[in-house]
Amino acid sequence: MNPIYSQTRYIARKKIFSALGGKLHILGDSGELLLFSEMKAFRLREDITLYPDETMGRELLRIKARKILDISSTYDVYDMETGETVGALRRKGLKSLIKDEWAILDTQDNEIGTIKEDNAFLALLRRALAIIPLKYNLEIGGMVIPAFRYNFNPFVTKITADFSKDTHGKLDRRLGMAATILLCLVEGKQD
Repeated sequence: MNPIYSQTRYIARKKIFSALGGKLHILGDSGELLLFSEMKAFRLREDITLYPDETMGRELLRIKARKILDISSTYDVYDMETGETVGALRRKGLKSLIKDEWAILDTQDNEIGTIKEDNAFLALLRRALAIIPLKYNLEIGGMVIPAFRYNFNPFVTKITADFSKDTHGKLDRRLGMAATILLCLVEGKQD
């Protein structure tokens, strides 16, 4: 597996004022560029390809929605280097109206974990006051890890993913990376 996925902390950054698409940078703990994607605007079905740099010469990871415009969309995650399907992430649409929630699925679509906004009261308050930062817990293998944090910035959507408490490697980091990106893009659109 690519060493990019062996890190425990990632930062996803996307500029808010990218009306006609946008560039997404995934940085490592020390600020180095690990992955890059350039999104096209006005796509009905999300199809995100990640590259090791801005030259976009070699595909590393792909995240692709199964359906067009679905409140409970499922996003398949593919490792383009190995050719394998890694798993999927499904947004729990109706539950996400009050408190954002995602299911982590294995390659057979069995739920192996969840990503949930940390607190229902704060979730409702966040929808009214965008300055309250989003926080998500990762629940997998009987563990609850405060893994994702949305940093408020009016110009840049920024999600920090910290998997350091997943010491047994329950979450495939490629799925963790895809979750970070989807939280940045899908949940970031709501602000």
